[in-house]
Amino acid sequence: MNNYLIPANTKQGKLIMGLFKPIDLILFGTGILITLIMLAFAQNSSLLFTILSLLPGLITAFLVVPIPNYHNILTIIIEMYEFITHNQTYKWRGWCVTNGASKKRIKK
Repeated sequence: MNNYLIPANTKQGKLIMGLFKPIDLILFGTGILITLIMLAFAQNSSLLFTILSLLPGLITAFLVVPIPNYHNILTIIIEMYEFITHNQTYKWRGWCVTNGASKKRIKK
């Protein structure tokens, strides 16, 4: 049996530019598109309306920004929601051979 360790960055090769999933780019693109449409059709150029017009792009950018130990903010929000609503216990399962269990040594 081969006991290889998995490098920490193996999933980055499956991401777009090493950072984004396709749904992240779709979400961010939709937010930017809504922002541009709101700014293009803005007849009222007040500061409050400009801030409200920029909110969809800023919120989606905040959701897809990469952070350490998680994929992005959206991933943290989804995991917190699932923890609170569905399963309140997480069982630690590592990717190592022993999964955290200690090995019993056979004495010769």
